[in-house]
Amino acid sequence: MSRCHREGLRRRLQVAGLHGRRPVKKPLVSLKNRKARVEWAKQHLSWGPQEWANHIWSDESKFNLFGTDGIQWIRRSIGSRYAPQYQCPTVKHGGGSVMVWGCFCDTSMGPLKKIVKTMDRYVYKDILENTMRPWARANLGRSWVFQQDNDPKHTSSHVANWFRRRRVDLLGWPRQSPDLNPIEHMWEELERRLKGVRASNANQKFVQLEAAWKSIPMTVVQTLLDSMPRRCQAVIDAKGYPTKY
Repeated sequence: MSRCHREGLRRRLQVAGLHGRRPVKKPLVSLKNRKARVEWAKQHLSWGPQEWANHIWSDESKFNLFGTDGIQWIRRSIGSRYAPQYQCPTVKHGGGSVMVWGCFCDTSMGPLKKIVKTMDRYVYKDILENTMRPWARANLGRSWVFQQDNDPKHTSSHVANWFRRRRVDLLGWPRQSPDLNPIEHMWEELERRLKGVRASNANQKFVQLEAAWKSIPMTVVQTLLDSMPRRCQAVIDAKGYPTKY
């Protein structure tokens, strides 16, 4: 096809309202995992505040000191590509990042822990023993259920032995299911609260993250937990494939 034909086709598509956009990338979920996701969603579809009480939601996340890892889109007039107002500042080599572990339950925001070393099963077990468990016992007593995803370090024998020794009840969790975990949206909430806030180093960034984490109101928590039936229904409707959540 010649260039003229391509340009003509592109104009006709644009007139028809069909504009070129990057496709939405979704993880490939195996048939086995799709079935497990649907089964889990059906089992928990009718759960409400009473059933989700005393459940601890947990995860790790990375926050950049500067900028974002993602693609940023802007609207601008033709010929203004290099205008200052349309430039996104960057830092050479990415500017660094901070990895954190956090948790929350229906009544309280939990601790936010800075991960200094490489997050392996030993570091994770130390967080469970010295950060998560003391907070859980102080806020929830002895009766609580812990949620984690199926990351290899989470499911390692080293960590599994700790759970057995400490007699921790675990929430069964289907693989490849970040859309069922409300903490994923909690990370987004934390990111929004620090939008435009600069940090000169990792320590300063963590101080900002921790302060913002502690300031998240319980109304946000309740909104996320109230979304659980909708999350479950979405997974069922999608037959186990990834959902908008």
